Amino acid sequence: MMTKILKFIDLFAGIGGFHIALDRLGHKCVFASELSDELRVLYQENFKMKCHGDITKIDIKNIPSHDILCAGFPCQTFSKAGNQKGMQEARGKLFDEILKILSYHKPRYFILENVRNLLTHDEGNTWEYISKELEKLGYYFDKKILSPHYINIPQHRERIFIVGSLNSFEIQNVEWINKESYYTSIDNILNHSEIETDLEPEKIKVLNVWQEFINDLPPNLDPYRPLWSMEFGATYPLDIDWQNLSLIEWQKYKGNYGYSLALCNSIEDVFNHLPNYVKTQKGIPPKWKQNYIKNNRDFYKNNKKFIKPVILNAIKSFKQESWKKFEWNCKGLNRDFNNKLIQFRGSGVRIKRDDYLPSLVTVSTQIPIIGKYMRYLLIEEGARAQSLPKYIKLPNTRSASFRVLGNMVNVELVYRVASTLLNSSKKNVISEINVDEHGNECSQKVKRPSSQIAV
Repeated sequence: MMTKILKFIDLFAGIGGFHIALDRLGHKCVFASELSDELRVLYQENFKMKCHGDITKIDIKNIPSHDILCAGFPCQTFSKAGNQKGMQEARGKLFDEILKILSYHKPRYFILENVRNLLTHDEGNTWEYISKELEKLGYYFDKKILSPHYINIPQHRERIFIVGSLNSFEIQNVEWINKESYYTSIDNILNHSEIETDLEPEKIKVLNVWQEFINDLPPNLDPYRPLWSMEFGATYPLDIDWQNLSLIEWQKYKGNYGYSLALCNSIEDVFNHLPNYVKTQKGIPPKWKQNYIKNNRDFYKNNKKFIKPVILNAIKSFKQESWKKFEWNCKGLNRDFNNKLIQFRGSGVRIKRDDYLPSLVTVSTQIPIIGKYMRYLLIEEGARAQSLPKYIKLPNTRSASFRVLGNMVNVELVYRVASTLLNSSKKNVISEINVDEHGNECSQKVKRPSSQIAV
């Protein structure tokens, strides 16, 4: 029997991850919306259809009727990496645009994607709001945290997928992907031809210094994580409001790398010899930050005999404070950076095992570095990590391309999720359903399997 072709809309479309996945299943996109001018042009070029602009300025009546609503609605406001203002800011309120469309058009299905922090944001109030509003519209829905590495794609990118239907049986019979336990090498997505390194010389120097630092530690001693080298030798107090200390009080202590604050003649000079997180802290620092600082000081105190002064001086000379922080995420593994994955992040120089490609992000300065080649991940390699087909055209620059890749849904994950949702009505329950021209139920007769027949 031929599968019914369903109509779908692609909201907050980006480069079109939902479009690619649903098209692969044989369904038809009838409407797309994307705020970015550049991405709208690319969308139209890639899919040969118009992509509309700001969804808040589009009359719902002008959106075609459809069977499936797809949306990877803006996540930055819910992400741990963002300000977490959620629905208090304009981007967070965009979920209400989805609700308006669901209310007006009543598509049979929806597929939504966002950061996993959506579940716990604002102590769970955000998810409670989303749940209640979907229920009011008559939808049955389910959710699952999924990542490409669950299906043998070497990228750790956990996101929440929410699927819904007007038919409760279809949600009851969704078979979610289960996490597998296996080693997934990034070799599956890499170009192995010889490519000249594009890593900046100053970053190569930073990596060489941290490589020597960790090589000098005993084999059974891993550096504290996260390592904040600025705390080596520091003694300033932790459980008070730093902004309220007087100059005389500061002068009793030591700042970055043990610098005597008694040498400072002003509060401004004091703060020049303290870490940035001291300068920006409002009120008494939280316990987790106090613990990080204390543990870093203890690590240095107990192990400074293994740290060469010349190496510590080299770390002190790094021009970025984030380069003075170090995250060793390879406990128990050999210490050669050449078979690791590397990232320069705001939280520090991060070293991970080579099967753990970190989640691609929109910040071009955080593009992963392939240790064995000492080069950045290529655009086409990032595209493979997001299951993007070769025929999809990306922006012309590396920074713009990785901004797109960092924002998009993983195509293969969407394909798997959509497949199980749209096939769920065929599993466990045999249904005779009359549908209107949009695929919505008009009436329904359900034949229960024999095991479910009431006695």
